[in-house]
Order: sequence, then structure tokens, then C-alpha cells
Amino acid sequence: MNSEDLILQEADDKLINDAFQHLLDTYVASRHRKKVDIITKAFNFARQAHKGVRRLSGEPYIMHPIAVAQIACEEVGLGSTSICAALLHDVVEDTDYTTEDIENIFGAKVAQIVDGLTKISGGIFGDKASAQAENFKKLLLTMSDDIRVILIKICDRLHNMRTLESQPANKQYKIAGETLYIYAPLANRLGLNKVKSELEDLSFRYEHPEEYNSIKEKLASTQESRHTLFDQFTAPIEQSLEKMGVKYVIKERIKTPYSIWNKMQNKHVTFDEIYDILAVRIIFTPSKREDEINECFNIYVAISQIYKSHPDRLRDWLNHPKANGYQALHVTLMSKQGRWIEVQIRSDRMDEVAEQGFAAHWKYKDGETSEFTEDEGELNEWLQTIKEILDDPQPDAMDFLDAIKLNLFASEIFVFTPKGEIKTMPAGCTALDFAFSIHTFLGSHCIGAKVNHKLVPLSYKLQSGDQVEILTSKSQHVQPSWINFASTAKAKAKIQAALRRDNRETQKVGETLLSDFLGKNDVTMTNAIVDQLMALHDFHKREDFMLAIGEKKVILGEGDLNELKGKKKKKKEGKGWRKFIPFLKSTSPSTGEKTTTKLFIVPEKFNRKKPIFVTDDNISQYKFVDCCHPIPGDDILGFIDNKNQIEIHKRSCPVAAKLKSAYGNRILDAKWETHKRLYFNAVVHMQGIDRIGLLNEVTTVISNQMNINMKKVMITCDDGIFDGVFDLRVHDREDLQTLISNLKNISDLQEVAQVM
Repeated sequence: MNSEDLILQEADDKLINDAFQHLLDTYVASRHRKKVDIITKAFNFARQAHKGVRRLSGEPYIMHPIAVAQIACEEVGLGSTSICAALLHDVVEDTDYTTEDIENIFGAKVAQIVDGLTKISGGIFGDKASAQAENFKKLLLTMSDDIRVILIKICDRLHNMRTLESQPANKQYKIAGETLYIYAPLANRLGLNKVKSELEDLSFRYEHPEEYNSIKEKLASTQESRHTLFDQFTAPIEQSLEKMGVKYVIKERIKTPYSIWNKMQNKHVTFDEIYDILAVRIIFTPSKREDEINECFNIYVAISQIYKSHPDRLRDWLNHPKANGYQALHVTLMSKQGRWIEVQIRSDRMDEVAEQGFAAHWKYKDGETSEFTEDEGELNEWLQTIKEILDDPQPDAMDFLDAIKLNLFASEIFVFTPKGEIKTMPAGCTALDFAFSIHTFLGSHCIGAKVNHKLVPLSYKLQSGDQVEILTSKSQHVQPSWINFASTAKAKAKIQAALRRDNRETQKVGETLLSDFLGKNDVTMTNAIVDQLMALHDFHKREDFMLAIGEKKVILGEGDLNELKGKKKKKKEGKGWRKFIPFLKSTSPSTGEKTTTKLFIVPEKFNRKKPIFVTDDNISQYKFVDCCHPIPGDDILGFIDNKNQIEIHKRSCPVAAKLKSAYGNRILDAKWETHKRLYFNAVVHMQGIDRIGLLNEVTTVISNQMNINMKKVMITCDDGIFDGVFDLRVHDREDLQTLISNLKNISDLQEVAQVM
């Protein structure tokens, strides 16, 4: 080993030893039993196993397991078993050691968790289309055996997000999208609020770097004015709490860049129009643990004598904690500066549970020594729901991810059974969802419900505090229309399972009818024949085609025979799906220009790490689908579809969010390289107070000032409210933002926003 290698080795050793010492110091300072020996043993084992391997960032690989263990210990509050599993989590997957080796050296529990983590990681970048969805299924299955598997996986994901910079852009979008779609809601559902916020922010930072930096800069520039507002608002509260003899800490809670951006998108407002960036958190230490709820209300009474409270914004999460264990009292008060400010009142225990979730519960169990207890009713109930979804496998990866997403709800309501038992349900749920949450039989046979003793339909949306009685009939069966108003994962999964059972019977009838029809006309039923008939009737899936025949929606006859015998060939042109093929003179959905260019087909040895550039000349080679209408200037990505053609989506598109999670290996980095030659469709919606000359001012800004063409205009003026939708032709995002900014300067126009 030469001197340079020796210096590098010494630097690596110091880096590794310092990181591990920091982990040990954090662990020793915690309230866990001090099993330093087994943690040291796991570290030495992992260090030896990963010796000589480096990450993409260039640092020794062992730094990753140490970092994951650090997060598990410090930020999630886990103990020695989890720390050992975190240190060893990549050993079985990346080295020659087996799960049996881990069990022999570290025991069955550590081995079981490592095995669970290994099952999840296997083949995540493989060629299988639904690799991520399959891995997520494995994740949930192992999670129902030991919750620590998912907690460590979330720690692993957090460290991967913190070190995402070294990955190529297409991997960044894939990992960030998957994080936002799956892991952040999962962390939220498990009560890991701090981790959830960081995962969201990091995803936002990599998917929309310009917007992220812009919001960070604005937060920094307005920091001083927020501090002043905070000090002025909390000064009288502090005096009141000190008079009461409360031991407390008051903290500023600043909205995260991601949640600010989300609100800007959803409410169509600018940064300056968001007024709830600042919130105040009062964290107190109760004199007696059993009195903490009473003390929360005492503090609320005291501060509501200083400031007027908003009557509709009192949130009592004390007596009815959220499903993830969150407890606090939220009240919104009017400050002397005329601003509504939310105040969150919680005990130190509630605060720790809010930050660390279920992992923090064990600390407050009398004489509890293990890391987890088995009596977390809400968590076990949630895991049971997931098991039920997994018991009925979805045929499509997207359906599965959607079903799980539905279950990771953040907002909850409390509903009562006829006997007065309380059930936690997601906000926006219906009477049908409630029926399925109690029992599958009850859901399958329900005909209506009584809410607060009044008869309501199954589609009725429940409110917090409703008492619900489900009415059933033995003759009732699951109806296809139910899927339109079911909102919970469990209800949707059970309805789809029942419909699939019914459909399978009808499909068999359809296959028999088709076989008989072809047999009578001396045609052998082959896949090619079926495909030919499917194309004639505009069907893409064989199951749908057989179902339509079975339901008598498709009646087989002379036209089908003519198709099979090659007659009436002219009918093929411009019929069915063929007219949408781009190179048969179709229209580009985004630009509206006629094109005869063939779509680009991704070759087998295509470099997916390099970005693709969308230019004025090659734009017609890509697919612009209708889900998000990207225009130059939007943050975009490419997706390789089943035909090896490339779709262009906005990175914030809801369809792209699913694609990143289910088909991450097909995501490409895409960039614009256009020069204001082409025009793109953009729809702008505006509302305001109607007056004479308002429309004239709007059209003057659009046509004269901005020189923008209007394709279509729809205007209504009811009860003095002006409402207009303008379909415009713009060059890029810059044009559109300048236009919206100029329109907002027109007096009496209250809201101007782009329609997705």
C-alpha cells in the first residue's frame, strides 16, 4: 500500500469511527437498555462485510448503514435490536452472508428484521414493470409481522434522500416520486411527522429545484418579520403561563417549503398570499401525567382570554387522538396585527409521540422494557386492513398503489355505531365505506343507512360525530356503481373483488358465445382472430372484450365475418383507434400542429441516465398525453410506455406520480430546448367582481399587451360575479406567468390561475 492509499485509508477509518462513536453516544444517552456490546458487534460485522465497497458519492459503503442506524436511534427512538438490524440491513443482499449467518450470530429477532428488509430491496431496479409495487407489497407483508421493518425502511429511505445528489437525474425523479407517493404518507400514518416533512421537502427539492430555492429564499427574507410577529404574539401568553405556574416551552412552527408550494398550487395563490406560514406550539410538562389533558384545556382557556379564538377552528385531538397516535389541542387566535395564528397545545409526551410516532409510546409505559407493545389498537387495525387488501391481489400495479394510498389518509373523522362505539374513518368517507369497515358481509348487502336516525343513501358523506346504522337486505348484491363513491381502500378492494368474481362468470359466457359463433362459421378461434375482432370493436384488453360479448353489449354478426374474410378493407382507415396513430396525420395534443413525423422508438441499448431534450424540431416525436398538458418551462420527465415510445409529463402530474412509484426504471430526465417558435395550449381561469369594461381590459392585456391568441372564451356573469375561462396559445411558461401577473393587476379581478 503506497503512502497516498495509506492516507486515504486513515481518513476513511477516522470518518467511520467518528460516525459510529456518535451513534453509540446517542444510544447511551437514550432511555433504552444499554446493549452496547451487541451494537458494536453488529458494526464490526457489517464493516468487514462491506470492506472496500464505496457508494456513488465516493464515501465508504459502511457510512450508509451507520447513518440509517443513527436516524433509527436519534430521530425515530428505536433501541438495540433495530440499531443492529439497521447496521446489518444490506449485508445479506450485497455480500455472501445469509440470513442464517445473521441468526446464528445475532439471534432470531434481528435476523427476521434483516430478512424482511432484504425481501423488500431485492430487484427494485429490475426489468419487471411493476417492480416497485411488488416490493411495496412485500414491505407491507413483512411490516405486519414486525413494524420495525417498515420503520427501518423509512430511515433507509430518508438517508437515501439526503444523499440523492450523487444519483443521475432520472433516478432522482424515480426515487423522489416514489418517496412522495408512498414513503411520506407511510411515515405520516406511523406518526413520524418530522421524518414525513423532511421526505416531502427533499422530494420537492429534487423534482422542482427552482421553486424550492425560490420558496427557501422568500422564507429567509421574511424571517425577521415573522420573528417580530412571534415575539409580539407570544409575550402576553408567556406572562399568563408563568402566572399559572406552568413549566413550558413556546416554539415557532414554520410551514415547510413543500407544504407552502402545495398550497400555492391547490389554492392558486402566490407566496405573499399565504397567511398561515407561522404557527405557535406550546409544549408543557404536566405536574401529573394523568392531568395532562385537563392542563391543555386550562392553557386554552387562559390564552383565549388574551386573544379572540376562531369558532370553527378548534381541533380536539386530545380525547380522540388521530389514528397515528397524534394528540394535541389546536386553536386559531386573532393577533393584534389582524392575522389568524394557529396555536398547538400539547404535553412533552404528546410532542415526542408527534415527532417519533409509535416508537415513542414505549417510553411512557410503566416498567416497560421492550421496544414495542402489542396493545397499539389503531396500528394493529390498520395493519389488518392492509392484510385484507393483500389477500385479494390487484391485477394491476397502479390499482394496488391507489388502494394503499387511500389507506394512508391524513385527515380523520370520528363516527359512532348504534351502540355508541367510536370508529376512526378517513375524512370524506361514505356510509358504504363505514359498512365495509365493520364487516364485508354488511357492506356487500347494504341497501342504505340511517345517520343520526335519518334515512340516507349509501353515497352519503359522513361527518365527525355522526351516529350510523347500516340497513341490509339478503337479496342485495355489490353494484358496479358503488366503486364511484367508495373512498376507503378496504371498501374499494372488496367491491372490486366481488365485481371481478361476477365478471369472470360473464367473461366465460362471452368466450362460449364467441367460440360458438366462430365454430358455426368454420373459423378456428386463435389469438390472432380474437385480436382482429378486438381491434374492430375498439377493445384493448381481451377480458373487456369477452365481458362485452357476455353482457350482450357486442353482438357478433356479418360485420365480424367480413372483417375476418378481408372484405370492406376501406373501413379500416380512419376507424377506431387507428385514426389516433400520430404518423397517420394526427394532431399533437400539446402544440395542436399537424404532424406526419413518426414517434421515436426507444432502442434496446438506450442510455436512460442521459437526459432527452425536447426541441422545436423533434417535439412531434414524443407523446403529449392529456393528463397534465406540459408546456416549455414546466419541470418535465419522460416515461417509456409499453410500446417503447416516450410520453412527456409534468413532474408534478398525478399520473406521473404513480408512474414513478410503479414503473421507476422507465423514467427519463427530460429538458426543454425550445426557442419560442411553437405555440402551446394553456387554459386560464379568472374570477372577479363584474363591472362595465372588465372584459375589455382583460382582452386588451391578452391580445394587445401580450400579443397572445385566444382560441376559445367562455364567460358567465351571475349575481355580479365575473367568471371566465380563456383557452390561449402561448410559447412557454414564462409567457403564461407574465400574462397571469399582468391580469392580476386589473382591479376587481380576484383570482387568476392556470387550469391543469
